[in-house]
Amino acid sequence: MTSTSATGPSPDQLRLSLDELAAFLDDAFPAAARPNLGELVRLAPGHVRMALRPDASMIRPGGIVSGPTLMGLIDVAAYAVVLAHIGPVAMAVTNTLSVSFLRACRLEQVFADARLLKLGRRFASIDVRLWQSTEARLTAQATVGYALPSDGG
Repeated sequence: MTSTSATGPSPDQLRLSLDELAAFLDDAFPAAARPNLGELVRLAPGHVRMALRPDASMIRPGGIVSGPTLMGLIDVAAYAVVLAHIGPVAMAVTNTLSVSFLRACRLEQVFADARLLKLGRRFASIDVRLWQSTEARLTAQATVGYALPSDGG
């Protein structure tokens, strides 16, 4: 784990490595749910990339990936980027999630890029963009707000 700052969280300083973050997510969510929430692909200051390989259980009528599946990926990606910067704090919780679905999400690998917009002591704001074959053609864009516990736990 990287060192923590006495002045609070910073979008420029990671407090968890990719492996530490993956281990925390694996422990925080039920084992049966984890495959449905995506896997970490990349971690950098201010950014997390996750990937999900949707299966037949995630399809909605019309043969596309369901909105609840995509919202789950969005929320976990936002949670992951927050945790990477504040450390393993289970009680960081979603307080807002606004998503725009821009085009159908086909039954193929989908990526979520979560970027910190603002990281404060009590609140974080995150931009999450979903895409499939190219980042230039988004399938969805979301803004997610996270409330952070004041005591760090």
